Amino acid sequence: MAFIFKRTAGLTEKPTHYCPGCSHGIVHRLVAESLEELGLLGRTVGVASVGCSVFSYEYFNCDMHQAPHGRAPAVATGIKRVLPHNTVFTYQGDGDLASIGTAEIVHAAHRGEKITTIFINNANYGMTGGQMAPTTLPHQKTTTCPLGRDPESTGMPLRVSEMISTIDGAAFVERVSVDSPSAVRNAKSAILKAFRCQIEGKGFSMVEVLSSCPTNLNLKPSEAMRWVRENMVPYYPLGNFRSPKGGE
Repeated sequence: MAFIFKRTAGLTEKPTHYCPGCSHGIVHRLVAESLEELGLLGRTVGVASVGCSVFSYEYFNCDMHQAPHGRAPAVATGIKRVLPHNTVFTYQGDGDLASIGTAEIVHAAHRGEKITTIFINNANYGMTGGQMAPTTLPHQKTTTCPLGRDPESTGMPLRVSEMISTIDGAAFVERVSVDSPSAVRNAKSAILKAFRCQIEGKGFSMVEVLSSCPTNLNLKPSEAMRWVRENMVPYYPLGNFRSPKGGE
């Protein structure tokens, strides 16, 4: 009988700690499948960040490091420069990358570090209780803005992909979502391209993934996916913002 589904060798068998309906599980699988399909598992080093994905080092079946809050790009830079023939990636949330780690990601891209960043944007600080993040949408309610984010006092949400794509050292930047089966397939394609960009030595690559956080949105998993589609995608348009010259 032909296999129609099997576990990817890119993930360990340890059950994840994520909330039901959280998108981290989907993205973990896409990253793991990509590493497996590209034959990179034996020579890949991942860097886990601080946040809901802090324990991702227990789930990916490759060498993993843990970095302090926001410092994953700096740690990955060191690893890549010492082990240039290894594939190195960071896995970061919006609190880690778009807040305390903003300088780290900007300068990693500016230097054209040949690493790959998987950036999870779920519009809040998920691990610590659902506070407002730099990516929280205008008028979105969180535990620290119960009346909704006021752009007048807190500014507009930070569009990280648009910002990074203006940096010359960034070779590949794409924003995807995982709110539907077709979106998941597109996300997988972007992650594969980002890793290929690194393999071919073309520079810094990043994939931003719009994700759901049912617990802090206080929505059912299916409703949280719809919320992403109807609220996040209009503000954070999907698509490719930068590809290596001469092709993807």
